[in-house]
Amino acid sequence: MPTHPAYAASAVALAAAYANGSADVEEVVRASLAAARQANTAFISIDEARAVDEARAAAARWRDGRPASALDGVPVAWKDLFDIAGSVTTVGSALFRNRAPASADAPLVAAAVRAGLVGIGKTNLSEFAYSGLGLNPHFGTPFDPAFDATVAGGGHRVPGGSSSGAAIAVAMGVVPIAVGTDTAGSIRVPAALNGVVGYRASRARYPQEGMAGLSKSADTVGPLARTVADCAAFDAVVRGREATGALSDLRGSRFVVPSGWHARFAVTRAVADNFVHFLARLAKAGARIDEVPVGAFDAACDLIRERGWFGSLEAFEAYRSVLDSADAERIDQRVRTRLELSRNVPAPRLAELLAQRLRLIAQFADELRGDTLVLPTVPHVAPECAPLEADAELFARVNLATLSMTMPGSFLDTPAIAMPTGADAQGLPTSVQLMRAQNDDDALIAVAQAVEQTVAVN
Repeated sequence: MPTHPAYAASAVALAAAYANGSADVEEVVRASLAAARQANTAFISIDEARAVDEARAAAARWRDGRPASALDGVPVAWKDLFDIAGSVTTVGSALFRNRAPASADAPLVAAAVRAGLVGIGKTNLSEFAYSGLGLNPHFGTPFDPAFDATVAGGGHRVPGGSSSGAAIAVAMGVVPIAVGTDTAGSIRVPAALNGVVGYRASRARYPQEGMAGLSKSADTVGPLARTVADCAAFDAVVRGREATGALSDLRGSRFVVPSGWHARFAVTRAVADNFVHFLARLAKAGARIDEVPVGAFDAACDLIRERGWFGSLEAFEAYRSVLDSADAERIDQRVRTRLELSRNVPAPRLAELLAQRLRLIAQFADELRGDTLVLPTVPHVAPECAPLEADAELFARVNLATLSMTMPGSFLDTPAIAMPTGADAQGLPTSVQLMRAQNDDDALIAVAQAVEQTVAVN
């Protein structure tokens, strides 16, 4: 854990400390590097030399009163899907451990560098980014020791996936911001299970070049952080825009809860209770809460259940050559089994699902009419890791349940922000996700910041 007294969990507060001279960039970055080395396999690689060089440059800019951005000098970590010059992009797989290092930064990484963010290293993930639970037999499964006491015998809770290391790095205070990807819930799920904030941007929000893909139609990017405000600040500096501010208050804002949510997703008692309490706090703050049918959302859920997940079909095609090679035996067998489920799906199915998706994205925007859909992020708290490692069938069932509430949003390409709603009796985090229509990201960020300031639990 970082020990410098000026180290702040909030990126915005840390930058303010740089500005007023109460924190030193180099000291903070060195503390972050030390914490990364001790962070329970949250990191696959750490680039200390580059981080120190970037920290020195940021410190000089602050001394000269010319910071590169509002987050100059703030440590950041990158999911090991993003190319970073001189670093191997492993995609969480032993197959790629010895591939050639990237020759250039991915465009989003380069934008962060221009903004002065200091890259600490690359975080762990489910192999090929293909699991909602975050287990990785090749690089180790990251965990937060804060939850160890909840497991008999001293085991661990799953970190959530696939952006497992990103969430653990933020939850443990190694970095204020980590950048992940989300195909079916891979930012929101680990954010939820670790009590942090995760922002799934609409697909068009950030460049995806230089990023290893899983599903070309579903992959998107976003930050994990301690606060929505930090996510908003990251969004602003990498896009070279003014930060989106919070709504002045929530009076008159309408939040839509899809009717039948509890039964459809088998939500556990603690998650449901904290969600209901969250809605009550919204209402007390003046928001309007309507539990009504949302046809496009319901149809997306039904299509995923009855016709399959289009992301799985694209994932199979992305890794088909590996699956057809001798290297298939080296893939995490849980991942391999899930990929192989798509091998014999009829060829027209993908086009069918993508056509339905376009129709439902438009319908969802018409139904929501500029309002915000609200739903728990995950129907349960973080499960124990050991039983899932030991039982492949249990893993498959729990993985599907874990992703069940985030996949519909991915189907509809909703910008979504997951944020904490509290904890269960053991202290394990619960979470809510706020969703808007495709590309309505600015409005979502404004609403979510107002929610955070008014009713959120951090």
